[in-house]
Amino acid sequence: MTSPRTIVILGSGYTGHWIYRLAAQRSLPIQASSRRPDHHLIDIEPPARIRFDLEEPTTWAALPPDADLIWTFPAIPLEQVQAFARHCCRPQRRLVVLGSTSAYDTGGTAVVDPPHWIDETHPINTDLSRVQGEEYLRTHHGATILRVAGIYGPNRNPVEWIRQGRVGPSNKYVNLIHVEDLAHLCLLALQHGRTGETYNVSDGHPRRWADVCAEVSGRWGIVSPREAGCSESGKRIHNHKILSQFGYTLRHPDFYRALQSIQPDTDRTLSL
Repeated sequence: MTSPRTIVILGSGYTGHWIYRLAAQRSLPIQASSRRPDHHLIDIEPPARIRFDLEEPTTWAALPPDADLIWTFPAIPLEQVQAFARHCCRPQRRLVVLGSTSAYDTGGTAVVDPPHWIDETHPINTDLSRVQGEEYLRTHHGATILRVAGIYGPNRNPVEWIRQGRVGPSNKYVNLIHVEDLAHLCLLALQHGRTGETYNVSDGHPRRWADVCAEVSGRWGIVSPREAGCSESGKRIHNHKILSQFGYTLRHPDFYRALQSIQPDTDRTLSL
């Protein structure tokens, strides 16, 4: 029986730490990288820390040559993405890149309410810098792209977003995914993701912020300081492809039950 390949997380922020913990629980060989590993990765054993900076080519040699990669930060600037990929992305290496559902281009279409469902065939906005980087990695190096909805979980609590006025009771739809489900899907993408394919990552239940705010107010008495207002209708992201192809069942399909489990909580700003 062959040993599992080492996994390296490129950029170990909020999501990266969850991926690391899950892989470690499964006894998978896993390493995490950061521009400042001794500062940002203090909860990870020193042998598993790697100093990596996309914009410092001298750090690229620290990556194990036969490791698979999970890229968790925006794929910018394009020139550095291209240079790194040419140097490090060998054909035998699996590469999973975390993108964003903001890539989907809804401009120039008639506004409908509720908005149409968006699957992986929907046009993307290639004017966005990170989308250019993701598409280069996908088309030239066979990367599997995960277009990720809004990430929430412990220490990243939508109730706190409402309390702080970062969001308010608008009619805009929001798509969300619990970080634990995202971590599971990232590891599954290395096993089951098809090279050069794109997958949407969402819980599949888009909600209006107005409805979320009303539920939070009713359950916890927390009201956004923002007044109700009109806004764009947002998006409704379809997640059937990833769940069916990966054979995955969401651990947190019930958003409000998940919120209950992380209340009370302190929201901290961490990178993807």
